[in-house]
Amino acid sequence: MIEMYRGERGTLERVAEPGPGVWIHVEDPSPEEIAWLHMDLGLPRDFVLSALDADEQSRYDRDEGAQLVLLRLPYEEAPDSDYPFGTLPLGIILNGDKIVTISRAPADVIQDFVNGQVVGWSTSKHNRFILQLLLRTASRYLRYLRRIDREVDVLEDRLQHSIRNAELLQLLRFQKSLVYFATALKSNELMMERLQRGGVLGRQEEDQELLEDVITENLQAIEMVGISNNILSQMMDAFASIISNNLSVVMKFLTGVTIILMVPTLVASFYGMNVPLPMQNSPLAWVMTIVLSLILCIIVVVIFVKKDWL
Repeated sequence: MIEMYRGERGTLERVAEPGPGVWIHVEDPSPEEIAWLHMDLGLPRDFVLSALDADEQSRYDRDEGAQLVLLRLPYEEAPDSDYPFGTLPLGIILNGDKIVTISRAPADVIQDFVNGQVVGWSTSKHNRFILQLLLRTASRYLRYLRRIDREVDVLEDRLQHSIRNAELLQLLRFQKSLVYFATALKSNELMMERLQRGGVLGRQEEDQELLEDVITENLQAIEMVGISNNILSQMMDAFASIISNNLSVVMKFLTGVTIILMVPTLVASFYGMNVPLPMQNSPLAWVMTIVLSLILCIIVVVIFVKKDWL
């Protein structure tokens, strides 16, 4: 899918043909669309394929007069996935007066621009557009990290009374997401530092300040990932012990109940034997049996309670 936009100050309109000041966004392109990007727009084929490679790391590259800024975006996985959040590459290719973004799946960050949620940018100002995209990406990481923290808090409350592994497995899924986030953020950091050292995005003071804000926001996300990952690792170790302890408490209770229920069975077994027993011919023998069973059960319960076995 290929969409083209032109706009100023965040107000976009769709256009049908590429031209100066047009932003071209490509999502999961077909082989024909890849050929069009290469042959008609003159984009290096390697740049296009790199943006579609799920394992490609963030980097900056030049080739045939074109520039590639590749970063990794956070995105929310499908509900049946092994982890709730992952990352995917987004390629930003500059070729003359054209700017092209390429992703292999829908990206929330791109939709923020399309829906007009980002202000102060223009499709004709490529450097400012890239900086706003980097800043929005770092903010999106922070948003997803806050969501992970909230969901982990909910799991923490459930784990305190759990004897199952379901909650621990859910925590493991979040830990996978944090690992992917940490790897992607570190890769983005290295790419941004190269952009800053080389002055790739312009040397205007305003652009440099915005790039510094982007790097600061990215560093904040890296620190937040590290803190969340450490807390999550410690929580998993602690709650594994809590689950084991909760299971021991349940087993202790069930064992105590089993012993208590065994007392009336033992008394009734004596009176079922073919040997003379006290009051076996009395019409109140069954009442005495029940009373004796209750008294013995109460004695056992009192002993168990005093020893904190129940």
